[in-house]
Amino acid sequence: MRRATVRPILGVHPGIILAVLDVIGLMIATYLSVVELGGGVPVCGPLGGCEEVARSEYSRIGGIPVAVFGVGLSLLLLTLALAWWKTDLYALLLAHYGLSLAGVIFEIYFLYLQVFVIGAVCVWCTSYGLSLIARFVIALVVWVRGSPTVTEA
Repeated sequence: MRRATVRPILGVHPGIILAVLDVIGLMIATYLSVVELGGGVPVCGPLGGCEEVARSEYSRIGGIPVAVFGVGLSLLLLTLALAWWKTDLYALLLAHYGLSLAGVIFEIYFLYLQVFVIGAVCVWCTSYGLSLIARFVIALVVWVRGSPTVTEA
């Protein structure tokens, strides 16, 4: 199996950094899921917009709140990050990269819907999207930095 020689970021294995960001994303998505499944609206503060987004036809896919998919994605990414941290298997990093890229593409589409179709922006949804972008960028940087030193084990 291929293993990547991992270069620490600020003295820390990047898998740990990814896992921390995955937990942050998981907490945001869980909060949104619990509120949505409970029939409520996320507390949005002075910026507003969360109620409009939560009540829009775009807040669910097949009757399932979008945030529930975020919980699933974050759990999967967290599992991949922790497994990569423990094993340094290159395929786990690539899977994390690919899934976070797919999430970022969806988030760009969802942000487009918020701004141009719904006409309101949910701070919580955007925060989740930013956490996904951070996860994607870190996985990309690690992949690019580590790929020349991949070895067969």
